[in-house]
Amino acid sequence: MTDHSDVPSCDESSHQKRPPLTLPAMATVESAAMMLRAAGDTARLRILVLLASGERCVTELAAEEDEKVATVSARLKLLHSARLVTRRREAKHIYYALADHHVAHLLRDILDHAAEDTATDLEDQGENS
Repeated sequence: MTDHSDVPSCDESSHQKRPPLTLPAMATVESAAMMLRAAGDTARLRILVLLASGERCVTELAAEEDEKVATVSARLKLLHSARLVTRRREAKHIYYALADHHVAHLLRDILDHAAEDTATDLEDQGENS
């Protein structure tokens, strides 16, 4: 058992009164976690970023990433099962696109946030030199 004697504690009566919070349904939270896990791999995230510019065929994505079609297809299958991308068949080609504007916003926000962190890290390094 962990000793928490050095962890500051407070009395609940000192907490600010907040309105009751209604959490999303557990199924919604689990679905969101699955989406984040699917997008959490660098190679899959790169595919999502490529799809942010528009629909692409699996072979186009494989060429862009210099990967085998089977490898990219497996990544797309996982992204599709996580509901991050949609697919449609046209003759022998399967085209993928971002599922909707929510995915596009999520990508834009997380990449913008990551860029801010990188800029902050670089500024911190400059100050410490």
